[in-house]
Amino acid sequence: MEAFNIVQKITIWALPVLFAITVHETAHGWVAKLLGDPTAQRLGRLTLNPIKHIDPVGTLLVPAILLMVSPVVFGWAKPVPVTWENLRRPKRDMALVAIAGPAANLVMLILWAVLIRIGIGLPANVGTFMVYVGSAGVVINAVLIALNLLPIPPLDGGRIMTGLLPGPWAWQLSRLEPYGFFIILGLAMLGVLGKLIQPAVVGLALLMGELLDIAPRIILAVLL
Repeated sequence: MEAFNIVQKITIWALPVLFAITVHETAHGWVAKLLGDPTAQRLGRLTLNPIKHIDPVGTLLVPAILLMVSPVVFGWAKPVPVTWENLRRPKRDMALVAIAGPAANLVMLILWAVLIRIGIGLPANVGTFMVYVGSAGVVINAVLIALNLLPIPPLDGGRIMTGLLPGPWAWQLSRLEPYGFFIILGLAMLGVLGKLIQPAVVGLALLMGELLDIAPRIILAVLL
């Protein structure tokens, strides 16, 4: 990706990033509605319209900066609101709502990998672009899966663990939520965050390549 200029990078990464965060948040709201909480629907957040989900910092500023300084791009959208009191079984259902986001990213990762497979068989002028966009889609969704499953509130992994742990332990973990963003930021600044998620990111990318008979270097080219 270092051979590309900033406009080319935006062209390759824009759709995968927007889809990754938009579908992720919509999945949270959709599952919450199924489990009894219509808050997201009432606020117009059960939509794939990215404008409804854009966070100026997480959706625009952070990915733009990362495009210029990092081989890996990620971002976040405005969290879909969930009123836990509306859920039929709040403790269990909050965990299900949380896992819906990474599950949606896994589905998108597979679909982007299929796009790579299709692009490989097409003429270079069209196929090459599809391969790069598909590879970006695989990587961004792998990053969001690995990042969101870290057991740190308010990440999805923290909420899943809160739903699975016994009451006193769940309460202790939930107390980290006000500090979760700063913990994640600190891990990133220390270079620990990348090391934590890298094995899962690379592993998911290589697994998709193996399943669809795609050379690993094709997917991982967006990281180089």
